[in-house]
Amino acid sequence: MNAAISSVDENKTARSRLARLNDWVAQTAALTRPDAVQWCDGSDAEYAALLELMQKDGSLLPLNPDTHPRSWLHRSDPRDVARVEHLTFVCTSEKDAAGPNNHWMAPADGHRKMDELFAGCMRGRTLYVIPYCMGPIDSPLARCGVEITDSPYVVVNMRMMTRMGAAALTRIETEGSFVKGLHSTGELDPDRRFIMHFPEELSIKSYGSGYGGNALLGKKCHALRIASWQARQEGWLAEHMLIVGIENPRGETHYIAAAFPSACGKTNLAMLIPPESYRDAGWKVWTVGDDICWMRPGADGRLYAINPEAGFFGVAPGTSANSNPNALACISHDTIFTNVALTQDNQPWWEGLEGTPALDWQGRAYDPANGPAAHPNSRFTVSARQCPSYSPRAEDPQGVPISAIVFGGRRPSLVPLVFEARDWTHGVLVGASMGSETTAAATGAVGVMRRDPMAMKPFCGYNFADYFTHWLGFEKPGAQLPKVFHVNWFRKGADGQFLWPGFGENLRVLEWMIERVEGRVGAEETAVGRFPAKADFNLEGLALSAEAAEELFAFHPGEWKAELLEIGDYLASYGDGMPPRLQQEASHILSILE
Repeated sequence: MNAAISSVDENKTARSRLARLNDWVAQTAALTRPDAVQWCDGSDAEYAALLELMQKDGSLLPLNPDTHPRSWLHRSDPRDVARVEHLTFVCTSEKDAAGPNNHWMAPADGHRKMDELFAGCMRGRTLYVIPYCMGPIDSPLARCGVEITDSPYVVVNMRMMTRMGAAALTRIETEGSFVKGLHSTGELDPDRRFIMHFPEELSIKSYGSGYGGNALLGKKCHALRIASWQARQEGWLAEHMLIVGIENPRGETHYIAAAFPSACGKTNLAMLIPPESYRDAGWKVWTVGDDICWMRPGADGRLYAINPEAGFFGVAPGTSANSNPNALACISHDTIFTNVALTQDNQPWWEGLEGTPALDWQGRAYDPANGPAAHPNSRFTVSARQCPSYSPRAEDPQGVPISAIVFGGRRPSLVPLVFEARDWTHGVLVGASMGSETTAAATGAVGVMRRDPMAMKPFCGYNFADYFTHWLGFEKPGAQLPKVFHVNWFRKGADGQFLWPGFGENLRVLEWMIERVEGRVGAEETAVGRFPAKADFNLEGLALSAEAAEELFAFHPGEWKAELLEIGDYLASYGDGMPPRLQQEASHILSILE
């Protein structure tokens, strides 16, 4: 009898949890006025029906079935090809909570602006309800969300990028909590395009864009901006980082989390193929994730990480047999390409591939006078399970233990190939002050050096000063924190050419890091960190001149003094909330340089 009563109570609780979701869907439908409402279950049949629908309306074009079976091309509006950081807002009750690193709007004003845009916007369209889970479906660190959208393109991409459908809905029934995301492509008018985040409400509203980062709300909007807010409250980290496992010849695997700004080689590093000499020696690389990492302290004091995503939304240009053979293999079938060019025989093409384009990313006959054939921020969406180096621990509910955290960016000078932070506080400063040249992943000028703390400048959902304080707070009794490193694959010589060959050779850098983690090699102390000793860094068999090797690890105190002065000014720009420990660390390094 008691068991029967308990079962009835549980059913009532589940229904009440879903009532919140049902009520929100009904309210949204009343506001947006769709012709139909479709709850997505993530099934193969649903996916096939959506593909057929988009093929009929011309929004998806089938690619060569012999070379790229079950793959498609989508062309977005030419005015809608990247993230729009200047139109992205964090709406908190207090402006200081969002911080100077975010565009802020009061929540009431943000809701009012967005609801005016959403009113009646889905007439003639279908409203899709997408339950999804960020992270392995049974992981205690995973978090669920529901995106409402009028874009079938968003639905099929979310199916690849998240654990979407019936299993996610079941978890929402069990937990009762989820992030609410409302999206409409609207009129694709840049003057009527906004992405609003309400972290205190765990909700997102995005209007006027069909581009991935603006429309796939589980990605940057949920997994970084909203999740970073959740992580601070709950004692974990939501970071713009790849996760890769490096297995050495002894059969030991170290997992590394690395933060680079978009289009700076995260996917290439996550899918790295060791050079032949390393493969022969027994080195292996395992891909856990290429873009986002959620970390939490484990019972043993170490940080454990999951990849909240289930797929890759990678930058196509530059992906080639030389730079990333694993990615090419991954996207040889069952892939959606966005804004790439086409060859004469209907294969996807972008700069970096062999062959010749026939049509550019806008569907025009290719003419070099019109610019690159593929848009510089053209993308591929594909399931992570298709990656040849996919890690057997990628779906581990408890995550993988992190041995090292790596920061990096595009710096043509000053910053060496690699250096190690002295301790956790210094490591947080290294991440907080990292700079990089901008890329085509966001609107605006390309090639401009800007500070991009932890590669989170466009993605942190709250005040950077509080974010740095949160990072520092992980150093506590019993913690066994990862070593922190900084890399720079992009240092150039006097001739303007890159000094380091990169790609697979980057394993040499990771090898030094792992040996530092294991205590097998020493390092040379400098004011700004620990540099590799020449005898401890493996350059054997590498076609690298002595001059290039010298410059890759050169330390110029005068230039670093100017850098530290800039860093000090940058930290001070966040006002009184900036943790004194970081400012003191920067001042300490500057005093040594002087």
